[in-house]
Amino acid sequence: MRTRLVLVVFVLGMVAVGAAVAGLNRSWSTHANGEIEVPARATNAQGQAIFHLSKDGTEVEYRLIASNIENVVQAHIHLGPPGVNGPIVAFLFGPVGAGGGRHNGVLSTGTITAANLIGPLLGQSLSALTAALNGGNAYVNIHTSDGVAPADTGPGDFPGGEIRGDIG
Repeated sequence: MRTRLVLVVFVLGMVAVGAAVAGLNRSWSTHANGEIEVPARATNAQGQAIFHLSKDGTEVEYRLIASNIENVVQAHIHLGPPGVNGPIVAFLFGPVGAGGGRHNGVLSTGTITAANLIGPLLGQSLSALTAALNGGNAYVNIHTSDGVAPADTGPGDFPGGEIRGDIG
């Protein structure tokens, strides 16, 4: 009886270690701000993104929250490690027209499937995205625009991205 119990505990421990080593995270979150945007932005805007992978691995549910931000036109998941800009692989919000005004609260919620992947992940399974999330090779970027030239004149007008949150 004792041998069986020891064996069960050992097997369960090995499964847990294997899952941790394999990087089988099913949830991710990030805090976004202008300091980690590339290049850094002087803004009071903040954000939070939360992601959960479905049990069958075919959907990632998300919630994107932003505060003290103006004129949000779009938000995405990009591929790229911290400090490096990269291509868009999934939309989280928009695109919408410029000059939308101030926002505080939930910006968007939704579900990402393999069919929603774009750029270098187009045509791949959702596991390609989750591998990037687990590997620290993805980030959330929230873009703003007041619709008045020139661009990049300050908070509410950073079309290349006002706040960023590295995932992983």
